[in-house]
This record gives sequence, structure tokens and C-alpha cells, in this order.
Amino acid sequence: MSGKRLPIGLQTFSQLVTEQYYYVDKTPFVHKVLLKGKFFFLSRPRRFGKSLFLDTLAEALSGNRELFKGLYLYDKYDFTPYPVIRLSFGSGDYKKLQEELATAFTIMFTENYRRLKLPMPDLASFQNPKLALTNLILAASERYEAPVAVLIDEYDKPILDNLSRPEVAREARDILKNLYSVLKDSDRYLRLAFITGVSKFSKLSLFSGLNNLEDITLNPAYGEICGYTQHDLETVFADAMEGSDMHLVQLWYNGYWYFGEKLYNPFDILLFLSNGKIFSNYWWQTGSPSFLIEVLKQERYFLPELENCEASEELLNAFDVDYIDIRALLWQTGYLTIKDVETNSMGVRTFTLGVPNAEVQLSLNQFFLYYLSGSRDLPIKLGSKAEKALEQANLSALVDELKRLCAGIPYNNYVKNDIATAEGYWASLVYVFLAAIGYRVTCEDATNQGRIDMTIETFRDIYIIEFKVDSSEPAIKQIEERRYWEKYQSQGKRIHLLGINFSSEERNITDWEGRSLEG
Repeated sequence: MSGKRLPIGLQTFSQLVTEQYYYVDKTPFVHKVLLKGKFFFLSRPRRFGKSLFLDTLAEALSGNRELFKGLYLYDKYDFTPYPVIRLSFGSGDYKKLQEELATAFTIMFTENYRRLKLPMPDLASFQNPKLALTNLILAASERYEAPVAVLIDEYDKPILDNLSRPEVAREARDILKNLYSVLKDSDRYLRLAFITGVSKFSKLSLFSGLNNLEDITLNPAYGEICGYTQHDLETVFADAMEGSDMHLVQLWYNGYWYFGEKLYNPFDILLFLSNGKIFSNYWWQTGSPSFLIEVLKQERYFLPELENCEASEELLNAFDVDYIDIRALLWQTGYLTIKDVETNSMGVRTFTLGVPNAEVQLSLNQFFLYYLSGSRDLPIKLGSKAEKALEQANLSALVDELKRLCAGIPYNNYVKNDIATAEGYWASLVYVFLAAIGYRVTCEDATNQGRIDMTIETFRDIYIIEFKVDSSEPAIKQIEERRYWEKYQSQGKRIHLLGINFSSEERNITDWEGRSLEG
């Protein structure tokens, strides 16, 4: 391994390029931004490199050419210096909204006045953020006799921190909308504005009037603006990755797609290398999506649908405090990614969403299992025996573990959840349990004879499962009548049929029947 260091948590471009850190050259995208337009918006999940990109852009706009020696931008841009205003909401916790925003505005505006060597106004004026930003832009433009660049990082965090409290989230939205309106009103004084965040709030809700704001989130030309590609791992990190099982690395961490190359979250790769190439859910551990619990309770979503769901472009772009679609929320926050896109004859796009990689699959489904069961250790308690049952094709042992799974759910969870009488509840429970221990599980699996409730695939076996709730009809009967297994006969794997009957009164499996097909 070379003498280079891993830039874990570093967001300062000058430090990365002058102190022997690994750095993936993102300056081709800086070049595109500087030459192409004026108002830009970019949404990416947390820990994806947005802040580092903004810092790189700031150094280019400040005219610090020598920092770019050896990089793409060095001889392709004139590095004319401009005053740069930087606002970041990334470090605050905005649960106490008014108090935290007041502190954030004071810190941000004070730092900009000092860095730009501008006369400091009365600090009380910073509590009117719209006026404060307007005055800062005018003062910087006048002092340097040049248009100003405004870079805003984590623009949406005060809203996201309060999603479970809609009235507070609306208040945050209105304050920020008022602040961002300055960009439209100050157009003549601006060289460039670049806004980043996790979510894609609709333009009407936060950027009303800023009609020329270019959203590059799904623009293929900017597909790799953040994140690492496979090529980056094999070139920039070649010495560090030496000896790694690249297939497993891809399985665990690759898979984010924004119409360019498939991407890794940089944080995962850096922590993987720093921790002796041990596979773990590094990105997930930096912040599990607790806000999902509230949204799931409100919408009562059939969880398996989230891993192979369809969404329109309008839905992905229409996220707002008053309309939270869980598919858009999971995609924007990085728990789902775009897997495929279809364009109809009118040019309208429909996206298929799914989990990006094994890290998210395991972690998200363990999280969902906790949501359904109230227990965090069910995968540990039951997982190894369920795995053994599946690998040995022991249907009786598998059903025993599923019974233990159902029995482990507190009674209160059923009392509060009237969907316990529906097949979807039980299918969700079995699905997230098996997905949480690493199996490939498909719900509502389409065949030419209908849809299979659940299909489980292992290296050697395929399990076809049907569920019934409070029904005297054997669940396996539907599999046999519709010959669901024919879809998989050509794969050369052993095929097993399993029908499971649940009782909503007993809150468990009361009957089952299974058989394995010959050859």
C-alpha cells in the first residue's frame, strides 16, 4: 500500500490534494458547471461527497489554480477569482428550530464576512436571514467589483430533521424559502449559485420564482459527479484494494445509479479499507432512518413492494412536507436506487426502484423487521436455524422457525395493527426476516398463470410459497393448480412448494403443507 492516506470524513479539497490523501478527480464536473450555467441543484444521499465537491468548486471560483496542478481542470479554465459565499446547514440539529437556526445564521454570516474581509454589521441583523444574505451579496460584489458565487450545502436539513413534526417542518420550509428567494432577486450580482442536499423538494415549495434553476440530479452528464466508480477503485485505489474480493465488494457496496456508471458510496469504501477490509454496514451505521417508522405507520405500506417498485418522474420530483411518498423518500435518502427506466412513445419516463446493494438490503430489512416485530435481535435468534433449514431444504424446520418468528412479536403490535388479518402483513413479516439474513426474496412474483406470493432463491434451491389467512383452503392448492413452478424448471435447481395458513386469532401459522418436486 502506498503512503497515501484515506480521506475519511474530510471535505476540504486543499487538504486532500496537498497532504497525500487519495483523491478521485471530480474536476471535469467542476469544469462543466463553471462553463455551462448559473443556477444548479444537486440531490445525493448523505456521505456521498457533496460537501467535498462544493469545496472543490469554491477553490476554483476563488482562483486557486495551483491546487489543481495535475488535475483535469488545471489547464482548461482561466481561474478568474470571484468572491464566494458559503452557507451550510449540515452540522446543526434543528429539532429546536428557531434556536438552532438563529445560531446557524449567526455563525454562517459571521464566517463569510470575516473570510471575505468585509466590514462586520451588527450581529442582530443576521436574525433576518433574507436581509442578511442580500446585504452580504451586495457587500461582496461591491468590495471585489465582481459577481458573487453562492454555494449552499445541506439546504434541506432543517426540514428533514423535523419530518415527524409536520408543523415544524412547514415552518422550516417557509423560513428557507424566504432565504432562497434572495437568489432570484440578486441575479444581476451572481456569477453562480450551487445548491446541494439529500431531498428534492419541489421548486414551487422552496425555490419559487427561480425558474432557471437547473436540476442536475438525474442528468447523465453529471452521473458520476459524486461517488466512486468501479474504475476509480481499480485505478486510484488499486494498491489499497489489492487482495480484496472484488465480487463481494461490488455485492456489498456498489449499485447506486444516476444514469452514468454504477457507483459506490465513498464512505463505505474508505471505512472498508480502514477496517482491514471487513465487510460491514458502515454507511448505514452513520444514521438509520428513524423517520421511516412514522411514515410507515401512517401509510401502512406493503414492505416487499418497496424493493421492486415503479415511480414516475413526477413522483420523484414532487416531494414536499405536505406530501411524503415513501418511495421518493427512500430513493432520495439512498435506501433505494434507480434500477431501470422505461420511456414510452410520448417520452414519459417510468423508473423501477430497488435496493442498491447487500449493505442496504440487510440493514433496511433488519430495520423493517424491528418495525414489524418490536425486536432487534430476531435475525440473530432465528437466522442461523432458518439458513440451515433453507440450505438443507428442510421445509418442516423452516416452518418451525417462521412459527418462532410470529410468536416473537409482542401482542401490542397486533392490537395496534389491524392489517394483521391481511396476507400482506404476514408476507411482509416473512419477507423482511429472510431478506434481513441475506436471501434473495421476490414477492408478487409474476408468472403466466398469475402471481406467486413469495419466491426464495438460494444457490441450489427455489422455494415457491403461498400464504392464506383465516382460510380453510390449503394454501398449496393454488400453487398446484396454477403450476407456478414451471417458470423455474429450466434453471436446474431443486424446486420446493410450500403453502402456509395463518390465523389472525392465534397470530401464528396453524397449518402448512409442502413438497419437493422430483428432478
